[in-house]
Amino acid sequence: MKKVFVFLGAVLIFLIVFPIVKIFWGLDPVVLGETLRESTVFSAVFTSLECSLYATIAGFFLGIPLAYLIARHNFPGKGLVSAIINIPIVVPHSAAGIALLSAFASHTFFGKGLAALGLTIIDTKLGISLGMFFLSVPFLINQSIGGFLSYDERIEKSARVLGAGFARTFFTISLPLARHGIIKGFIMMWARGISEFGAVVILAYHPLTASVLIFERFGAFGLKFSKPIASLLILICLFIFMVVQLISNVKNRSDN
Repeated sequence: MKKVFVFLGAVLIFLIVFPIVKIFWGLDPVVLGETLRESTVFSAVFTSLECSLYATIAGFFLGIPLAYLIARHNFPGKGLVSAIINIPIVVPHSAAGIALLSAFASHTFFGKGLAALGLTIIDTKLGISLGMFFLSVPFLINQSIGGFLSYDERIEKSARVLGAGFARTFFTISLPLARHGIIKGFIMMWARGISEFGAVVILAYHPLTASVLIFERFGAFGLKFSKPIASLLILICLFIFMVVQLISNVKNRSDN
């Protein structure tokens, strides 16, 4: 039975690793060099990194307080709130784009409010960031909840008994102790946003993100000219994944 498990595990690893290896193995170095020198490619990759960072910063300020409340307090509807947070994970990304467009397009109540402020989500970086935020914020919140649950709550209670207020306890004790989970969630949300396509292409085809550019090049020129951009995006995401793993290893060593 153990051999069967090993075989099934090996098949799974193969199905993950082989496509990634193959995309780099079959690259045309001439086409790769030309692609990397294109200003369009550089701009699309930078737009992905930039907009996902905006989304992640918004997720940090909006999500960390909620993550703390879920981790440390019982309140009516807590289970419902936890479920709502994870809805974006199960919603098809193109459907999420349609939902966001329905809620924030220029003819809607919120869209008119944004327009009054000189803002719009259609074909703007704001729209790209909104799509990335919606679909990636659960990663930040869930990892942050885990960070707050990773230490004994009695540490906070002791600080309050000694006279520290809620804000001082939160910023000087809770956040530092939960930092590994928060940082890991921050990076995971950023990386997930970088790779977002389905919602972004509906909200803002332009300015181009890396994922949308890959789709455009594949439709116009085929696999040969889309692979270099795809490989570059995979490299970026793999680098971010390595950083997340490094943070996890550092935390495991410190716990031991």
